[in-house]
Amino acid sequence: MGNGTNLGRVRGLGSAKHGAHHWWHQRLTAAANLVLMLWFMIAIAQLPAYDYATVRNWVSSAWVAIPLILLVASVFYHFRLGLQVLIEDYIHDELQVVLMIVLNFFTVGTAAVAIFSILRIAFTGTPA
Repeated sequence: MGNGTNLGRVRGLGSAKHGAHHWWHQRLTAAANLVLMLWFMIAIAQLPAYDYATVRNWVSSAWVAIPLILLVASVFYHFRLGLQVLIEDYIHDELQVVLMIVLNFFTVGTAAVAIFSILRIAFTGTPA
């Protein structure tokens, strides 16, 4: 590992070994989002009515709650992966660490609220 030239300094650093893992997870969640969103749109279109009671009864079914939770988890994970790339590519100082922490808290927090609401309707029949 040389340190005299720019090329010599870069050669000694190696790769972070996270690029393929990140890329693969982003493609998997994109495919999952496509399938689950298609299910969601077809299921919503087949509802007999769109009033509160009909939608609450629809969400309270296990056949709806489970794919809905998977959809929320996949969408929020995909959202987090995409914004992580944006932050890593365009922010290069201490603000990058702060934004990554904020992104993680926001993603986990909003996904947890959504999943909790679905589970509450599924188990009790009342929204959160």
